[in-house]
Amino acid sequence: MRSSRARSRAVLSMAATLPLLAGALALGIPNASADSAPGGRDALQGTKPAWATAGADLGATSDSGKVSVRVHLAGRDAKGLAAYAAAVSDPQSASYRKFLSADQAQARFGATQQQIDQVGRWLSSNGLTVTGSNRHYVSATGEVAAAEKAFGTQLRNYRKGGRTYRAPASTASVPAALSDAVLAVSGLDNAPHKSSHDEALPPPDAVFRNSGPFSTYYGSKTASSLPSAYGTKAPYAVKGYTGKQLRAAYGAGRWTGKGVTVAITDAYASPTIAKDAAEYAKRNGDAPYRRGQLTQVLPDDYTRTEECGASGWYGEETLDVEAVHAVAPAADIVYVGGASCYDADLLDSLNKVVDHRLADIVSNSWGDVEANETPDVAAAYDQVFMMGAIEGIGFYFSSGDDGDNVASTGTKQIDVPSNSAWVTSVGGTALAVGKHDKYQWETGWGTLKSSLSEDGKSWDGFPGAYTSGAGGGTSSSVKQPFYQRGVVPDSLARANGKQRMRTAPDIAAVADPNTGFLVGQTQTLPDGSLGYDEYRIGGTSLAAPVIAGVQALAQQAGHGRPLGFANPGIYARYGSKAYHDVTDHPLGPNRDLAVVRVDYANGVDAADGLLTSLRGLGKDASLKAVRGYDDVTGVGTPAASYVNSYRFPFRRH
Repeated sequence: MRSSRARSRAVLSMAATLPLLAGALALGIPNASADSAPGGRDALQGTKPAWATAGADLGATSDSGKVSVRVHLAGRDAKGLAAYAAAVSDPQSASYRKFLSADQAQARFGATQQQIDQVGRWLSSNGLTVTGSNRHYVSATGEVAAAEKAFGTQLRNYRKGGRTYRAPASTASVPAALSDAVLAVSGLDNAPHKSSHDEALPPPDAVFRNSGPFSTYYGSKTASSLPSAYGTKAPYAVKGYTGKQLRAAYGAGRWTGKGVTVAITDAYASPTIAKDAAEYAKRNGDAPYRRGQLTQVLPDDYTRTEECGASGWYGEETLDVEAVHAVAPAADIVYVGGASCYDADLLDSLNKVVDHRLADIVSNSWGDVEANETPDVAAAYDQVFMMGAIEGIGFYFSSGDDGDNVASTGTKQIDVPSNSAWVTSVGGTALAVGKHDKYQWETGWGTLKSSLSEDGKSWDGFPGAYTSGAGGGTSSSVKQPFYQRGVVPDSLARANGKQRMRTAPDIAAVADPNTGFLVGQTQTLPDGSLGYDEYRIGGTSLAAPVIAGVQALAQQAGHGRPLGFANPGIYARYGSKAYHDVTDHPLGPNRDLAVVRVDYANGVDAADGLLTSLRGLGKDASLKAVRGYDDVTGVGTPAASYVNSYRFPFRRH
């Protein structure tokens, strides 16, 4: 757990962000003896954060302070889990797609009752109070002095970003006798306390509406009376693509996702999701939901609703559900809500999916920057992803909405958990779907904004300031996985040094809010009442469920056999006709692209005036969409033959 909260990935057409977490390491999980520890003890890798430096040291934490920890369990065979997960995911392996059931996976690799009891007794013997246990972890609370005794380290206070956090002064450790039972411990570095009372979910956020004029398809309405940009008149932004247009763009054909289940994880739960999803499908030509097609698995209690901006997450769930159904209208959807936007609660949601094999495909539109990640939490995430892989479950994570993150953090870095070698990182594009739902082109998603001048004759500061774009780049902590070898150029893989590292994203779909998706949601209207309304939205929060929907189609095309961890298969198709090879200049090297946006100044109506702006496309900070693999769109976006390529074992022609 960390003090930084999870963030959703959705971006409104006004470029506002819904309230927005973390996790993952490499093809393997750290073992307990990776770092040095006193005699008779084994170190727990990564428990001392990088920011806990001597220069930031503010002194010892009070012995009587309270600590809450989770001791994550290693299970029966951590190394064997990583090896089997790789084997069942690799098309070149004899074990490819020889998945285990949830019960088989637990019996072979899960924690034993003996491990749970052993860890619990050890925590109690050191003065900590065990508060809970399951097949994944043992949780405990107690005073700082007891935690220091148990984990063989001193807890001190450190300055970080203007705030004070508690962290171990040295690598934590456990007795050698527990080395096979303990994977990692989280909570020593300033974990937040759990709320002890019920929290009611707040009402939906205030209504947001788009102003017009709009294009009904890309380029259908040109802003002919406004100044030119890049030597031509720009079209108005689309009102918002619908399922019919997205299915056509990404080669859905006759496939519907029948027989496939897609899970969605986010924090909290929209109280109007079923009603909203049904109304949206009715209004926008999607198939109506069958009885039981959309279900929810929710926690008994919610916490940190104000801190996490719970109502903002309603829009995230709504986007994810409606986008998956729009692309894969016959797929079952199960929403698994987290009790909060913190790692521990989102991990619990992911574990529910794996423990009960609730789905084949899992869409996740949340994340945080890699600098906020710690190896202990990363190990816990990777363990979930690997357990999912051996059951035939694939996890898809949005790559982020701030490009290289320099503008938002001052440091070039990628996002987590999409940095994990065990998930599919989904990047973003600006998409042009033309007349008769014909795919025209895509650029990498990256937006420059310049506003219309007061006299209406020019665009102020053209080409404008960077606002947002698809996340991508090179990991500083995760080594290059086998499936990226020979595909990701060394200029990217070695961007941080001599070692080849994990590069994100892996694949992409529409994300630019200026060419975004129309979504329908119950919101709080200006008079305080609740009402259904529709608006355009984007972000890699859109790209992730779109790709999840496409993968549901691919699984159906492949005779319903689960795809599992999809990256080896995704990269095996690299360079084939299965993908649109997206570049930032699809119409030629000297053809820059832009759209015109007209927004309500107050986000609701024209009472306070209109704001007209030009939005440049394909301008993603320092990231570039180029021919071949790139750190904006990965291998590209699904083309007309992508879904059908899963009908038979893939052969490159």
